[in-house]
Amino acid sequence: MVRRRRSRRPWYRTRAYRLTRTAVLATALVAGGVRWAGSDEPTGSGAVVVAESPGPAAATGPGRDVGRTDRANTRRPGAGARGARAGRTAPARPARPARPPRPLPRSRATAIDIPYFRLAAPAVAVRLDRERRLTVPPVDDPKVVGWYEGGATPGERGTAVVVGHRDTRTGPAVFAALGRLPVGRLIEARRADGRVAVYTVDAVKTYEKARFPNKEVYGDRQRPELRLITCGGVYDRRKGYAGNIVVFAHLTETRGRARTT
Repeated sequence: MVRRRRSRRPWYRTRAYRLTRTAVLATALVAGGVRWAGSDEPTGSGAVVVAESPGPAAATGPGRDVGRTDRANTRRPGAGARGARAGRTAPARPARPARPPRPLPRSRATAIDIPYFRLAAPAVAVRLDRERRLTVPPVDDPKVVGWYEGGATPGERGTAVVVGHRDTRTGPAVFAALGRLPVGRLIEARRADGRVAVYTVDAVKTYEKARFPNKEVYGDRQRPELRLITCGGVYDRRKGYAGNIVVFAHLTETRGRARTT
């Protein structure tokens, strides 16, 4: 009896090919699901949270099925529990963007508080000199700050400017540690009407006096902003400090009520 010769299987019917194909399809599905979920996660900075719109992967693949299940759950009470038992979870809703506080009416500054340094300093009015340079508080009182009375008051729309000494001949002054103020910390500005304007630090920069960016620091803004300024850079006994430290901040909260008469 002659044995029948077995024909060789085609490559696309081999076990190795089937296993490889299964692994590739599973990887593609996982990658598609992660990409869709990631495109719907909220991102942003600070108090404002922005939700990105779903990308192309949300229209096909696992993302589409999950989205359709979520819409059905909102129409049928109890469907969410059944979906959870089936292993499906609804994506978290993005947080609503925080509304910026309304600007306050004009009211002179009375004090500046920086909780990070446990600093509380009374504020006095300062002006421009004959050469239109911003003056500083009296040297004999290094623990006070100067609020430029020609600019915005605490919480008012525009750029408010506060200056203070870094040190004097007698020792450290009110803004001795200003260059170490971290981004995100709060600055509280007290007003004569009893309200408090709270600013959040955006940046701390050092500029050479010869290249001081007047427009960037003093320029008018559409929202309430604050600048704290003191001496900085290299120190020379004859010429003093070579630059200035500038803290940039914007209004994020208002507290208190105006006093009634």
